[in-house]
Amino acid sequence: MESTMDVWKEFNENPITHSAAHHLLAILELSKKRGYARVTDVAKFLEITTGSASTNLKSLKLKGYVEEDDNRFLALSEVGNTVAVAILERREILEGFFIEVLGVSTDQAGIDACKTEHLLSAETTAKMLAFQNQLKS
Repeated sequence: MESTMDVWKEFNENPITHSAAHHLLAILELSKKRGYARVTDVAKFLEITTGSASTNLKSLKLKGYVEEDDNRFLALSEVGNTVAVAILERREILEGFFIEVLGVSTDQAGIDACKTEHLLSAETTAKMLAFQNQLKS
């Protein structure tokens, strides 16, 4: 049996923080809408300072999630895109589960899904979706 300390350490080892998830999603959405994303665009999108966005994006670049070209345009790497898409899928599954299974309000479900989308394992998310689908049938 895992101790509380072991579980806590596992939580801290999560490679994607809440902030990092939002930065990846911002690049994904801006790239889809405009065809490009720059640090200033990400900052405006997230309503944070350019310096804060720059610092967070530097970390994501070092981890291999984000790439920047010579013209300072940002793009998600293959792994960054995979992570961003998985986060969006998890958010949708969580929101649906919170609303349809638990009866949580739409607004609160969105907030709670946003808070946990980057933390929940793929296994747990899949089981939640399967349970939700089982209830529907």
